Amino acid sequence: MVSELAGTLTTQKIDTEKLRAAFFQPEKIPVPVKFGTSGHRGQLGAGFCALHAKAIAQAVARIHQEEKISGPILVGGDTRLMSRETANLCAEVLAANGLTVVLPDIPVPTPVFSFEILSGRVCACLNGTASHNSPQDMGHKYNPSHGGPADSTLTGKIEKYANEYMAHPDTIQSMPLEEARAKGLVQNADVITPYITELGKRIDFAKIASAPLKFAVHPLGGASLAFYQAIKEKYQLHNLDIVSTEQDPTFYFIPIDHDGKIRMDPSSKYPMSALIKYVQTGVYDFAGASDPDADRFGCATPKGGLISPNHALCVMADYLQRHHKVSGANAIGRTLGTTSLLDRIAQAYHLGLDEVNVGFKYFVPGLREGKYVLSGEESAGMSVSGWTTEKDGIFAVCLLMEITASEGDVSLLYDKLAAQYGTPYYTRVDVPTDEQTKARVKALKAADMASTHEVAGEKVLKVRDTDGLKVYLENSWFLVRPSGTENILKIYAETYVSEDHLQALIKAAQRIL
Repeated sequence: MVSELAGTLTTQKIDTEKLRAAFFQPEKIPVPVKFGTSGHRGQLGAGFCALHAKAIAQAVARIHQEEKISGPILVGGDTRLMSRETANLCAEVLAANGLTVVLPDIPVPTPVFSFEILSGRVCACLNGTASHNSPQDMGHKYNPSHGGPADSTLTGKIEKYANEYMAHPDTIQSMPLEEARAKGLVQNADVITPYITELGKRIDFAKIASAPLKFAVHPLGGASLAFYQAIKEKYQLHNLDIVSTEQDPTFYFIPIDHDGKIRMDPSSKYPMSALIKYVQTGVYDFAGASDPDADRFGCATPKGGLISPNHALCVMADYLQRHHKVSGANAIGRTLGTTSLLDRIAQAYHLGLDEVNVGFKYFVPGLREGKYVLSGEESAGMSVSGWTTEKDGIFAVCLLMEITASEGDVSLLYDKLAAQYGTPYYTRVDVPTDEQTKARVKALKAADMASTHEVAGEKVLKVRDTDGLKVYLENSWFLVRPSGTENILKIYAETYVSEDHLQALIKAAQRIL
């Protein structure tokens, strides 16, 4: 049920002092370290506290020592409450274990961690973020030498070691930050200049600058602010306005989302309401946004309002392939819950199509091999081969600006693709649940559907059980899977038949549950 307050500004800031105190001294026993699709997350206090940060850092130090991994570790985070404190604690632990740490004095976007690893300047990273989750939440991600999210084998080892240290905190080593700096174990670094310089080789900023259009970007209070400012200055984008420079860990300036929470989600029309208004009233021809750690993108246009991530991914994939922007790539990658219109685009260009489980980590091998014209997920994450092995919301927003400058409104470009390949009707429904139900759904197998030959009037073609349960039909599909970070079940569905058929698919999926 949509909150009556959705789209309005909050009337009361969160109690930062209470959360700060809970970070250092939780009122409850801290929960064990548990990595979902992209790191450990939880509410400040028992869900994520100083002990979590230090234990994860000590686990990473142990792994680097055991596996003889050499090189500096990049440590930082976004603009959340306790991100800086988390980074400092991690730096102190890593330095005490004799490891060199790069600790920038500014917030660092998730894709920049990946960029720095791939550049060879650092060997891995610890990133303090909870993505677009509510301000009360905090999290931790580890990226190894390939620059992308750690795989389940590695995160399993981090979990095991970290939980051992959680149980025996006296075994965690630590060194005061100033002492570590004095010994040269902790160093600052410029992470803006290398990233935006390389970005200029992949994005046609001259075309954006010369377009008779007005562009807007909103960092949503996140780590991308300094990067967009540097991009605007370096590439003389006089027609680009950064419409908000507000940074406050309460994120009180972000309109309340559909469920009454503050959530800095660039895919939601409520947090994006100001940008939607800008384009609908003609103030701007394009408005883009990145979430706090800048691994997700969002955009709005005069013709389409808020653009679905699925639609934007299709437009970007088509543009990248037509203009040969990713040299040598021969496939498109998408996650299980992402639109199958990408399959049709791939087929038209004689490209391969990789359908992977939910989680950007599954794209890492293909991105490293130069395989992907685009790899994307419906939750507004994307990258391309030759760039980062993490999702990059800054890259996506800049690419969408280039597309708009070159070919027009993203919504109209999507409509052309739908007219050419077929119009999909798509939705995702989040169903609140508990851990027991999540475990039951996670355990579902294709064999459980063996007696089901027809769903919503269509023949069942195949069933996949690698990540939840996905049922493929003649002109449609649906997927049921538990969230890796929240107590919700996600139901995805898409059909090329009709909106009514889409609703029938959702009902069928709910019956299976």
